[in-house]
Amino acid sequence: MLSHLEVAHALERVVRRAGLPFAISQGFSPHMKIAFGSALPVGVGSTCEIFDLQLTRYVPPAEALEALQRASVPDLMVRECAYIENKAPAASVAFPFSTYEARFSEPVGAIDLPETVTVVRKRKEKVLSVADFLAEPFALSSDGTSATFTLEAKPTGSLRVDVLLESCGLADRAVSVTRIAQR
Repeated sequence: MLSHLEVAHALERVVRRAGLPFAISQGFSPHMKIAFGSALPVGVGSTCEIFDLQLTRYVPPAEALEALQRASVPDLMVRECAYIENKAPAASVAFPFSTYEARFSEPVGAIDLPETVTVVRKRKEKVLSVADFLAEPFALSSDGTSATFTLEAKPTGSLRVDVLLESCGLADRAVSVTRIAQR
């Protein structure tokens, strides 16, 4: 399990090892022009992280993919490369829907979704309506040991997956939580 910052640093090292002609920001503290999708809470895994990398010259996507895969470790393997328009929205905004799979230590019956969840951000309480963020409802597996569901991140904020599971009384029974898709 790596934190969001550790994944970001690891992928920056992969880009450097791959020898891609990455762009560097100007100013007092120059850094690689790379942007990542939405961060996950610590303890939540992912099989589909997304990042934008600005290059200084054109490299065919297949060639870039091959170089990145040679420089990657198997557990952090780049699977796809594509060019996007300069004016395309950032990865964190372009893919607002995240689908998660939660695996449980024991079978779960019906999931009791609360109407609202109270979160504290910057010492302020905020009440979020679960229905506003739950884009696709919980789908339990036939044996009740796992569930998939989709949350939407909005420009005004988002409902964290760990907060949702805790509000449903499932946090202590969740063995693993993984983001399996972004769209």
